[in-house]
Amino acid sequence: MTNRDGTRPNPIKQVFHGVIALAVVLGVVLGIPFVFLRDSGYLPWFSMTTAWEAPHDRVASTQGNGAWLAGDTVARSRFDGVTGYDVRSGEKRWEYVPPRRADVCATTARADGPLVLIGYGEKDGPCATLAVLDLTDGRELWHTTTKTGYGSAAVGGGLVVLGDGGARGGLRALDLRTGAPRWTAAVPEGCTPGDVGTARKQVVALLRCGEETKLAGLDPADGRARWTVPLDARRGVAADATASVLSADPAVVSVAEEKSGDGMRATLAFGPDGRPQGRIDDVGDYGSVEEVEVEGDRLFAIASYEGSQSTWERLVAFDLATGDQLWRTDLGNADLDEIDVTDGRVTTLDFDRKYGDSLHVFDAATGDEEDDRAFRDHVVGYADEVGDMFTYEDGVIAVRWGSGERPLSAYERW
Repeated sequence: MTNRDGTRPNPIKQVFHGVIALAVVLGVVLGIPFVFLRDSGYLPWFSMTTAWEAPHDRVASTQGNGAWLAGDTVARSRFDGVTGYDVRSGEKRWEYVPPRRADVCATTARADGPLVLIGYGEKDGPCATLAVLDLTDGRELWHTTTKTGYGSAAVGGGLVVLGDGGARGGLRALDLRTGAPRWTAAVPEGCTPGDVGTARKQVVALLRCGEETKLAGLDPADGRARWTVPLDARRGVAADATASVLSADPAVVSVAEEKSGDGMRATLAFGPDGRPQGRIDDVGDYGSVEEVEVEGDRLFAIASYEGSQSTWERLVAFDLATGDQLWRTDLGNADLDEIDVTDGRVTTLDFDRKYGDSLHVFDAATGDEEDDRAFRDHVVGYADEVGDMFTYEDGVIAVRWGSGERPLSAYERW
C-alpha cells in the first residue's frame, strides 16, 4: 500500500500519530470530568473535606461574639459564654459561663498568647465587669468592675490597656495575667481616648481632641507619652470619623470620615516616632478595599473591581512604610471573604452558592499561588455566613454566629 503521493507509509510515524490522536481523545473525554471533579471536592489533592463540626447553636445575639485560636484550642464566644474546642477532634474542652446570669457583652479582637479579655454585665445593664480568660483551659484569671463600663480595650505585650475614662478621662494599664495596676496616663487637655492598641514595644491610642482625631504613642513600661500626631497633618481628620487601631507595632489605623465626597477613607501607617508613613486609600487602581489584615510590615487586602460584565475580586499586598503595592493577584468573578496570614501564607475563601466554595493560598512574599482547592461541602450555605476563619497546620476552621448555625466547622486537605 502506498500513500497518495506514491510514497510508502512510515509505520513509526503512523504509531506516533495514533498515540497523539489517542491522547487528544482521552484529553477531551477525561478533561471534562476532571474539571467537574476538581470543582466538586471529590478529586484527591484538589479538595477540602469536612473533618468535624460543632453542634448547632441555640438562639443567638449580636453581642459578645468573638473567636480566637490559641495553640491547639479554638475558642468562640457568644452572649451566654465562651467555649473551647480541640482543633484536631472538635471535642469540647471547656465552657466558661459568666456568673449571675450575666451576658458577655464585649470581647477584644485579638488574644495575647492564650489570654483574652472579655466584658460581661447584667442583661440590659452596663458592660461593667472585665475578665481575663486563659483559652487553654477556660479559667478566669481575674476580673474587675469598672465605673464607666467597658469602653475601648486591647491586650498585648503582657498588658490590658483601657481607655474607659477610669483614669480621669485618660488611659490605664493592668497586668494581663494578674490584673495588678501598672500605670495610668492622662491625655492632653480637651481630648478623650478612643480605640487603643498595645504591643510589647508600643501602646497607641486614638484621641478625639476638639474637632480633630489624633494618634498618641506611649511607653508600655510606664505609660509615658512619646508622641502625639494628627492623623492627617495637612487637612486633619474629623473627631466624628470612624477610626480604629489595626496594629500597635507597627502603628496602623483605619479611618473613614463621614464627610460626603472628600472625606478620608484609608489605612494609615506611622513610624516608631509617630511620623506618617504609608497611606493606602480604600479606593485605588487596585479596586475598592473590602477587608484587610496587618502582618509584619505589610497590609494584605481583599479588593473588588469592575470587570467586563460583573464585579471581580483580587488580593493585594501593600508596603506599610510607603503605601506601595508589592503584588496583586486577580481571582476573577469571585466572592472573597475572610483573610488569614499565617507562616508566610495568605489564605482566603471564595464563596459560590451555585458551584461550590473554594480555598486559595498565596505566598505572602511574592503573591504566587500555592494552593487552590474545592470544598466538598458548602462552607457558606443559603442561610449562614462565615464570621471568622483560622488556619491550623494543614486545615482551615470556619467560625459562624446565628441561630441554628454550626458555630465551628473544621476542614482538611484531601
